[in-house]
Amino acid sequence: MTLIERKRALRAAMQIRRQGLDERDRRSAAAGVLEIYQLEQPAELPAIVSGFWPIKDEIDIRPLMTHLNGEGCRLALPVVKGRGQRLSFRAWQPGDPLESGVFGTLQPSAGCETLEPDVLLVPLLACDAEGWRLGYGGGFYDRTLEDLRRRRKVTAIGVGFDRQLVAEVPHGADDQRLDWLLTDCRACAFV
Repeated sequence: MTLIERKRALRAAMQIRRQGLDERDRRSAAAGVLEIYQLEQPAELPAIVSGFWPIKDEIDIRPLMTHLNGEGCRLALPVVKGRGQRLSFRAWQPGDPLESGVFGTLQPSAGCETLEPDVLLVPLLACDAEGWRLGYGGGFYDRTLEDLRRRRKVTAIGVGFDRQLVAEVPHGADDQRLDWLLTDCRACAFV
């Protein structure tokens, strides 16, 4: 199989695996992510932190974002500008209204300040022990991380359910590794 076919097959399997969680498991996982973050502290705070508004069956990091806001962090959410482009990030704090974006996302309105994050909380479908991440296939975070890392130090923290860990994520030259993985059960730094 080609790299694209291997990624497509893993993506389909991981979407099924993530759909198997019930509402109680999801609430518990959101609390677990916050607890593990507080124990491990994978990023130096305060910082400008980009999060994500959960779509589909993604883990809910809104409790973590509320905590980070209370720790003095400036928060941002990603904005997809179009296929083949990197993400931009607009300022957001708990309670701010959101508008519809592309691919079913919610984002801050166009009038919100654009920020460049120091720390990125990155959604994922799968992650392995080497820090390779599988997303939805648009390459938005890979392009964004490549651009940011070319210019300065940023910390990319993949956030997901512990069941999203796999033995190996297929990856190619355009893929960017995570610096940390944060799940409802653990935090791992990648060297």
